[in-house]
Amino acid sequence: MAVTHDNIRLAIVDDHRMLLGALTEWIRGAASDISMVAAVTTWPDLLTHPEFPVDVVLLDLDLKDNLPISVKLRALKSAGVKTVLMSTYSEPVVIREALAAGALGYLVKSEEADMIVEAIRAAAKGEPFISSELDLALSAQELGGAPKLSAQERRVMALYGGGEPVKQVAEQLSISEETAKSYLKRIREKYRVLGIDVGTKVALRRRAIQDGLLLHDDYLDTSEANESATTPAE
Repeated sequence: MAVTHDNIRLAIVDDHRMLLGALTEWIRGAASDISMVAAVTTWPDLLTHPEFPVDVVLLDLDLKDNLPISVKLRALKSAGVKTVLMSTYSEPVVIREALAAGALGYLVKSEEADMIVEAIRAAAKGEPFISSELDLALSAQELGGAPKLSAQERRVMALYGGGEPVKQVAEQLSISEETAKSYLKRIREKYRVLGIDVGTKVALRRRAIQDGLLLHDDYLDTSEANESATTPAE
């Protein structure tokens, strides 16, 4: 039977009780068209719940039960249930595997809460949903491209990758040292989403050259001599 937009029966499965409670209360208050009928911490609790099957399940990908997610997705699909997965993982390969296994939506737990309601509504209509940031990551990986960096992030990456210490990067850009570190953290995270490790200064420098943010000759030779590929970035 088709799901109407004004009555989506939802179940949430997440083994983090605090997050489960917060999601339950937030969705109940934020979306009058979604009826929260089950909020459980384990897969068996979902299957044995008196309200199962529901229209949509918001399912934690990271449940510690050693049951493959593909098995869960097949079981839900056979019951006529649409699934939106939540996870701490944002790597493109994980997202692709989840969608290929039958999930209609994929959300990273750090996403804005409004995204959850959008994903639930899309799944109820049989439509796929991932956030624009994850979609960008998937598209960039397909094209073999780089993440989208702001102008200031590009400057920070070029200076730091060029051999400048964080303090000097901050001084040259007229920002605080803490702000410079925050930029570096965001840069690393954007690359990590694409499955690219720039966790060391040398790795970040190589990536800056590869992505055209830094010419090889711009790198400080004395700095390279002191760096090791296994030395963590500042």
